[in-house]
This record gives sequence, C-alpha cells and structure tokens, in this order.
Amino acid sequence: MSSQNTKSSVKPLNRTFSIAPMLDWTDRHYRYLARLMSAELLLYTEMVTTGAIIHGKGDYLAYNEEEHPLALQLGGSNPHDLAICAKQAVERGYDEINLNVGCPSDRVQSGRFGACLMAEPSLVAECVTAMRAVADIPVTVKTRIGIDEQDSYEFLTEFVETVRDAGCDTFIVHARKAWLQGLSPKENREIPPLDYDRVYQLKRDYPDLSISINGGVKSLEECKVHLVKLDGVMVGREAYQNPYILAKVDQQLCGLDKPVLSRDAVLEKFIPYIEKHLQAGGRLNHITRHMTGLFQGEVGSRIWRRYISENAHKPGSGIEVIEQARKNMTS
Repeated sequence: MSSQNTKSSVKPLNRTFSIAPMLDWTDRHYRYLARLMSAELLLYTEMVTTGAIIHGKGDYLAYNEEEHPLALQLGGSNPHDLAICAKQAVERGYDEINLNVGCPSDRVQSGRFGACLMAEPSLVAECVTAMRAVADIPVTVKTRIGIDEQDSYEFLTEFVETVRDAGCDTFIVHARKAWLQGLSPKENREIPPLDYDRVYQLKRDYPDLSISINGGVKSLEECKVHLVKLDGVMVGREAYQNPYILAKVDQQLCGLDKPVLSRDAVLEKFIPYIEKHLQAGGRLNHITRHMTGLFQGEVGSRIWRRYISENAHKPGSGIEVIEQARKNMTS
C-alpha cells in the first residue's frame, strides 16, 4: 500500500546497516524485497530532485508502508525548495531526509547539487537549516571525502564542521573523492581510490557525530570490520546485485536471534506483492529486474537469470515465469 499521511516512527533509527540510494535501482519494488530479508536495515529512496517533487506530474514520494524505516534522499541546493520537500516528506511519513552531496554526474552539477556542493559548505548548511526548521525527523547528509583537487583532510573537516553547526549530526561518507570533470558517474564509483582511514579519522576527531561509511563494501564480514570504528555501513551495488546478503544482516550485524530466511522463503514471501502489482496493471519485468541476483552463487543461478531476462518483459507475463525459472534451475 502506498503511503499517504502516516506518522513517522519515533524510535531512533538503527544506522548499523543501510542500502545506498541508487538511481534506477532502489525503487520501491527493490526496497520491498530488501525489507523481506531484514527488519533492521535502513532503506533509502533513489535520489529525488526538488524540481521533480514540486513541479513533476507523478507522485515521487510514493512507497510501500512495509518499507519503514525509510529515508528520502533529496537532490537540490535551494533552501526554500528543499524545505517544501522536507515538509512533504514528514507529512508522508518518511523517517529521515538525506541531502545528496555526493553524486558527481554532469546533470547533477548543472542543477547545482550533488558532489559539487562540497565546495559550498555554507550553502549546504543553509539547506540543512531550512529543512530542520520544518522537519521533526533527522536531516542527514551523504557526501564524499573531497572533490577534484580539493581533497585534503582539512577540506573535509571544514565542510563537516560547517554543516554540523547547522544542526546536522549524521554523515554518510563515500570514502572516495569525486572528479567533477573527466570521469563518468560509473568511473567515479570505481577509479578514485578508497580511503577508509580518512573516514575512521573523521569519527575519531568528531566522536559525537554519527558517521557511516560507504564505498566498495562487498560482504557482511567487511561491514563488521568497519563497525568496530564507525556507527554504520552503507552498501550499494553488492546489496543490489547479490541481494541475499541482506538475509543475514539482522543476525550477524544487529544481534537478533531469529532464523535466516532461505532464498526460496524470500521468493515465496515476495510472490503476493508481485501478484498485487500485476493485478494493478503493472508489468512483471518492473519487479523481476531486481530479482535476477537472488540466487547468485547457487547452482543454476545463470539459468534463473537468463530465463527471467528473456521472458519477464513479454506482454502478459505472470508469476509462471518466476516459477518456471526456479524449476529450470533444478531440472
């Protein structure tokens, strides 16, 4: 069920493990699947621009009630517009508002938001102040460790201190700098070297801030290493391409004593949601594109992936495509 005017949760958010906002990937179908596997992880929407929310014709704030806890990631640099969107986010029941100060794409720069805002910490502070004035939920910032030639530790701490003084006490730090010129967004996720130690240093120097790390994390074992020194870990591509790693988050990272769902149990719990989507006129491949990695590492996973990729997009495709793909794995 899509949210309307629901009250946001009041208990403090568990930031131990979160899934990064990823454009075209972390839509509400993927987030529903992720939530089936972990009750504790913190979900983030894809980045939504203030312009889309204020002027767009669609409902860019819709989500499934089951996704909570859920953060809305906003892209923008106009404090007034961000405040409008933050107010709507509160009214719609979101649990956190996150400002994107990390995306390096050309489209984002031309709109004066994303990673280029690291060069304007006072403006980011104004944005945070404006959103906090209308929101009784956390306002957080996702950032890089630097941009272009501005990549000293002093540059990072000046940014963090300025934004902190505006009332932001939670930072998610992608442990790479961003090259605003010359690299594509994909290259910016891979080419600039990771510098985890710089994020560790930030937490040591600012122990009262909540610092989560993002970038290059591929396993829960790696998460455990980071969590010794930090408040949280945000995982991106691995959580999408190999989603079953989420099935053990509650047990291994959050200390909950409960059984781990099998892949087939996850699939079984997801089927009613898919059927509801189809009954409402939705297309099967809008959901199955998020499921192709569910059996990664298992015998027959390529058969699963290929059958779904070749058949889910066809007109009239239904649950039988998923059932047949699973059968083909063992035949």
